[in-house]
Amino acid sequence: MISVLVVDAQPLQRFGFRMLLESTPDTEIVGEAENGAEAVRRITELRPDVVLMDIRMPGVDGIEATRRIVAAGGRSRILVLTTFDVERYAFAALRAGASGFLLKDIRPEELLAGIRAVAAGDAVIAPALTRRLLDAFADRLDDDLCGPVRKDPRLNFLTGREREVLVAIGHGLTNGEIAQRFTLSESTVKTHVGRVLAKIGARDRIQAVILAYDLRLTRPA
Repeated sequence: MISVLVVDAQPLQRFGFRMLLESTPDTEIVGEAENGAEAVRRITELRPDVVLMDIRMPGVDGIEATRRIVAAGGRSRILVLTTFDVERYAFAALRAGASGFLLKDIRPEELLAGIRAVAAGDAVIAPALTRRLLDAFADRLDDDLCGPVRKDPRLNFLTGREREVLVAIGHGLTNGEIAQRFTLSESTVKTHVGRVLAKIGARDRIQAVILAYDLRLTRPA
């Protein structure tokens, strides 16, 4: 059973999420919050597997709440849902530590699949979409992407192959595409990806992509 905390400023929206999740055998709502500050407090109490996080809320917004939750080091994973333009909010949410970003106009089965993926430690956003988002936001990154690769002690723990896999992840390649590029089996690639995420301290694949950009291992095409 996947426990979910719903964070949304609109009561009707929270009610809709509750109806969907309570009618699904493998999900349960353990609580609700109407703003980011309340969400941060309730997570400490409820420790949900997944947090459905709205962005625009009074007081502490969803991006700041996500940042605080992730910084606290809990196990809850954040799935950001919004009705607003992807290009305005997606990258900020992902950099804050969200494990996924979806629009509220998705189908119910897509939301449920996203919740299950995030709960399992995966990223909701498809690699191709991740690549487009990062390319669209490259000129807004804090770092200058035109300089040499940045030194980072985490890279010292990677083998040569693992570093190649990290670069490939940064380019938004799927496990199948990485396997084809390096003539490996997908199971071997999956093992490499798991080791890379563990060694660099990334919560999921999306965070690995962002790190690859931050360290200039990956650059916009």
